[in-house]
Amino acid sequence: MAERNTISVKRAHGAVVEGEALISSEGFSPRYDLDRWSGEISRPGHALEGVNIRDKVLFFPSAKGGIAAGWAFYDIKAKGFAPKALVFGVTNPVMVQGAIFAGIAITEGWDIEPSEVVNNGDWVRVDPQNRTITVVRSSLVSAANQQTTQAE
Repeated sequence: MAERNTISVKRAHGAVVEGEALISSEGFSPRYDLDRWSGEISRPGHALEGVNIRDKVLFFPSAKGGIAAGWAFYDIKAKGFAPKALVFGVTNPVMVQGAIFAGIAITEGWDIEPSEVVNNGDWVRVDPQNRTITVVRSSLVSAANQQTTQAE
């Protein structure tokens, strides 16, 4: 059986982007979970606490919060800390509106749990028009190649 490397999403908007995947087991709020001056997840105890979201493709099971997302996404985009894409299992209209306003690709709903296809550090392509997320390069393959090169 061939290894699966593509996730189909139900809804999507934005440009095609590629970036490093960052997967969280918990939801996300740009207002309460993020330090909008550094781009790091700053809420104590968050699964990604201390991780920078700049230029990442972020995977979250759900969106948290509401009205602040619109300006928060625009704010981090203007400061240069925005992710390349937001991939949600479930989101809300305010998060979608905020991402679109800031020019950040956003998707919602998936046909398979992302952690079954994508690993942290994988290089992924988000294609909103075709409603797909594809692993372009696996971080596991890259790590194996580095180990082989170092052993030689």
